[in-house]
Amino acid sequence: MCRHLAYLGPEEPLGRILLEPGHSLYRQSWAPRRQRYGTVNADGFGVGWYAEADPVPARYRRMGPIWADPSFADLARVVRSGALLAAVRDATEGCAAGEASAAPFAAGRWLFSHNGAVAGWPRSVAELARTLPPAELLSLEARTDSAIVWALVLNRLRAGDEGAQALADTVLEVAAAAPDSRLNLLLTDGRTITATAWGDTLWYLSQPGRYTVVASEPYDDDPQWQEVPDRTLLAATPTDVLLTPLKDLHDDPASAPHEEPST
Repeated sequence: MCRHLAYLGPEEPLGRILLEPGHSLYRQSWAPRRQRYGTVNADGFGVGWYAEADPVPARYRRMGPIWADPSFADLARVVRSGALLAAVRDATEGCAAGEASAAPFAAGRWLFSHNGAVAGWPRSVAELARTLPPAELLSLEARTDSAIVWALVLNRLRAGDEGAQALADTVLEVAAAAPDSRLNLLLTDGRTITATAWGDTLWYLSQPGRYTVVASEPYDDDPQWQEVPDRTLLAATPTDVLLTPLKDLHDDPASAPHEEPST
C-alpha cells in the first residue's frame, strides 16, 4: 500500500515533480485523494533518479514520513533528472519496517516499486519463493511482500525477459498463488516505464515527444490525465504509451490480450 510515480522527459529538479504540484506525491503522503486502501503513507519514502551518461540510478530512502525529512527538500531543489521513480509507503501488516523496506528497490539499471499487498503473505507465496535461486532469497533487501515480488520480477529480467513481460508474468503468477492480492507494479530503466494496474488506481499524463508521467493518482488537476483500467499493463516512453489488458485468470485460456495505443 503506497503511492508511487515515475517520470521520463526533459531534465527537471526532483522537487518540480515530487513537491511543487498542487497534489504532489509529497502531499499524497498524508492526503491521498484516490487511495483505496489506507489513508496515510508515513512508513517510509524513497526516490531513485538517473544522471546523464550513467545507467545506474542513485537512490535516497528513509524509514520515516517524507514530511519529516527536512534534508529532502534541499536535495530535491538542486538535483535534476530526466528519469525518476519515487514512492511514499503505507506498510502492509506484518511486513518489516526500516529504510530497506522503502521503495524504490534497485538492481543494475532498474528501479521498482509495488503499490498493494500480497494476500496471505508470506505463506501464500512460499512455493513461488522456492523457484528463486537461494542467493536471490538471501539477498532480499527486506522481509516484505514487495521485496519478494521484486525478487520474482528481477529473476525474470536476469533471465532475459523484457520489463513488460517480467511484470505481466509476475502479476499473473502471484495473483494465482495469492488471490485478492493488489499488484500495482512500477518499473523503469531510465528509458522506459512499465506498470501494472491490478487492484488499485493508476493514471498517466503524456505529452508525446516531451514527457510521460505514470502515477498512482494525478498530482494536479490537468484534464489530460488518463486513468488506466484495472488489470492492464502499461508500457511507456516519452513519446508514447501502450496499454495491454492483462489476461484475466478466469478468462478462457485461449484468449490472448491485445494491445491498444493510448490517445
